[in-house]
Amino acid sequence: MAARSERPPPRRRGRWGRVAFAAAVAAVVAILTTRVACSPAVSLHVDDRTAGREASTASDFVSAYTDTYLELRRRSAEADWALNTRIVPGDTTAAAESQRARLALAAFGGSAANLSEIRRWFESDELTPLERRQLESMERAAAEYPASAGEAVEARVRLETSQIETLFGYDFRLDGHSVSTNELDAILRASDDLELRERAWSVSKEVGAALRPGVLPLTDLRNRAVREVGFEDYFDYKAAGYGLDRAGVEVRSEELIADIWPLYREIHTWARYALAAKYGVDVPDYLPAHWLPDRWGQDWSPVLGSVGSGLDDALARRDAEWIVSEAERFYVSLGFEALPETFWERSSMYPAPPDAAYRKNNHASAWHMDLDRDVRTLMSVESNARWYETTHHELGHVYYYLSYANENVPPLLRTGANRAFHEAIGSLLGLAATQDRFLAGRGLLGAPRVELDDGRGAPRSIDIDSEIRPLLREALRFIAVLPWSAGVMTRYESELYAGEIDERTMNSRWWELKKRYQGIVPPSERGESFADAASKTHITNDPAEYYDYAFSIAILFQLHGRIAGDILGHDPHDTDYWGSRETGDFLREIMQLGATRGWEDVLLDATGRELGGEAVVEYFAPLLGWMRAENEGRAHTLPERPMGDRVTTSGR
Repeated sequence: MAARSERPPPRRRGRWGRVAFAAAVAAVVAILTTRVACSPAVSLHVDDRTAGREASTASDFVSAYTDTYLELRRRSAEADWALNTRIVPGDTTAAAESQRARLALAAFGGSAANLSEIRRWFESDELTPLERRQLESMERAAAEYPASAGEAVEARVRLETSQIETLFGYDFRLDGHSVSTNELDAILRASDDLELRERAWSVSKEVGAALRPGVLPLTDLRNRAVREVGFEDYFDYKAAGYGLDRAGVEVRSEELIADIWPLYREIHTWARYALAAKYGVDVPDYLPAHWLPDRWGQDWSPVLGSVGSGLDDALARRDAEWIVSEAERFYVSLGFEALPETFWERSSMYPAPPDAAYRKNNHASAWHMDLDRDVRTLMSVESNARWYETTHHELGHVYYYLSYANENVPPLLRTGANRAFHEAIGSLLGLAATQDRFLAGRGLLGAPRVELDDGRGAPRSIDIDSEIRPLLREALRFIAVLPWSAGVMTRYESELYAGEIDERTMNSRWWELKKRYQGIVPPSERGESFADAASKTHITNDPAEYYDYAFSIAILFQLHGRIAGDILGHDPHDTDYWGSRETGDFLREIMQLGATRGWEDVLLDATGRELGGEAVVEYFAPLLGWMRAENEGRAHTLPERPMGDRVTTSGR
């Protein structure tokens, strides 16, 4: 790797988690879902006398900064909320207001005066730990949109807006008809018609070709901004959120892949044979992308149908409002408070009516509007297993927001211990709410299944329908996603921001990585007129941090193992968190800290382990023996060891 560029002192005194400015960044590049053009009159200038004013103490400076930041952030969040929840084709008002608010927030955070004051106070010997952590969060925000980058910052925001408008306003057309991404996903989840599947998959990638002209220019603008503050490139900047550099992120990511690779290799082999039998064709060497049940091959669990057995049928008798209320009841049973009344009044949780004169963004998300009590979700909940799990996940984010919105956590530190912690908490509660014992307790399934062998002894003969099926489904979600998140996405974006990918290799490199890490190939030749990577939203509007999802899986299973074994005394494969106040207390102790402590200390204190894949491997150990027996005599086409070149030789 290239040497890390020298950074102007004083610099990062300690490690960061996801600080409040991650939310500011999210607001600045928030999802826009309209094709209308934004006003060319919008400017980066912000006339605010609190920006960079000299203060007599660090506390005074942080306090003044926080007051202005909270107001600008709230305005930006409200503007983006309006744009995401009520999209009226042809109306440019909401888009223009959103861009004005985001640019004002960016201009304040990245002002030269504020950056100068931040660095001045870093020299002080009288800073408290909380003051230092807040100054670090402020410095990170300044690095995202530094005023010293001049017109490049405004150009970046405009291009991001244009790219996101294209991404979420794209008119997908299948067989001559406009279709939604939900309709394309439904085909890939359920259809046995390979020709239809290939057409649907190909249509889903057309948006990447439309985005292609902006990918490299936007990459360059992001790099130019953070280089003004001494980072090597934008990927390096994002890695610093964990106290790591590019190499540190890549090594940890590929170590996670190495940990789970023996099981992933067996799953890949099993899937090739199972899907070939399902479709009535010969077994391929690698998995054709259109065979898998989502557009990117990141979640294979729909191959087995709904969660457990019959959850979709059980939920079909309930309405969408019941699903959201049931998720709230789960958290309340753990000792969390009931959701604020404003959550129910202000959230947008259900699909827009078919005859509505507006559209909404259907991508599920949780919003912390004011870093205090105004919490919301943006969803399109329907009565099925997918939205049941998603709702429990999103409320995990909401309760995380409420937990750290307390007097002990300054607003600038009201975020997760690191970016991955937020995803880990949401996924943890989503997992807990879909295990058989939990579902049986809620009257959504039959009796709990028999506990599994812990993997330390000889594998028992296990009936796939009653025991292995739920664990296999979890593996098709949590194991299958790791080579995608820690491998394909992480490596592609690292190379993209390092300048190792250009116009001649934008699509070919993507498919090289897909084959290397996932064993997935396109259904037909994909030339350089395509940009299939760009069809994934995170390339455009949540860039250079997809490894968060991989790290979150490691954290999830470390937390789940602690809860199952030490608090509940349950088989970790079949738990019931419902009503466990001790579980709620354990989670709340983590969540209420926000980013006031280093994430590594928080994780070690909570689980007794550093970040790694051991807990994931332990959880899925019973499945590995079953998989090996199933695949006996079959040809494995993936190598015995992953082909990544960033793994250390320290015994892994």
